[in-house]
Amino acid sequence: MAATPAVRTLDQARARYSLHEYDPADGADGHGYGEVAVAALGADPAQVFKTLVARVDGALTVAVVPVSGQLDLKALATAAGGRKATMADPADAERSSGYVRGGISPLGQRKALPTVVDDSALTFPTVLVSAGRRGLQVELSPADLVRLTRARTAAIARLG
Repeated sequence: MAATPAVRTLDQARARYSLHEYDPADGADGHGYGEVAVAALGADPAQVFKTLVARVDGALTVAVVPVSGQLDLKALATAAGGRKATMADPADAERSSGYVRGGISPLGQRKALPTVVDDSALTFPTVLVSAGRRGLQVELSPADLVRLTRARTAAIARLG
C-alpha cells in the first residue's frame, strides 16, 4: 500500500498509529463517508472523526469533528478567532488539502491550515481520522493528532 502524505507525516514524526482499511463502497447508499467508515470498521461513531474544511472570515480552516455529530459553524468561528464561518466549496477543500472528498485527512495537507479539533477527542485514548484516501483510516492518540496538525481544541460539534 502506497503511503499517503498523512501516513508519511506520521512516520516522519515517529508517531504511534495503526491503519484500518475497508471497502469505501460498503454501505455507501446515501450515507456520508464517515458513516461508511464507522459501519465498515464496527467503530464507535463518537471516536471516528471527520475532517471538514470551512471558511472563517473567508480563510480556509480545518474542523475535525466526530462522525456522530455535526459541525457547529458558530462555535468554529469563535474557536478560530473569527466572526463568521461557512462551509468551504468542496473544490477549494480538495485543492488546498491535496486530498479528494471523503479522503481528506487533517494530517499531511498540501497547505497547512488553521485546525480546530473538537475537544471530545480528548476523552478517548485513540481516535480515528482519514489517512488520506477513501477506505483508509488511521488510529492515533488525540495528543498526536493535535500536535501534528498544530490544532487548538474546542467544543465545535453538536452531537446528534
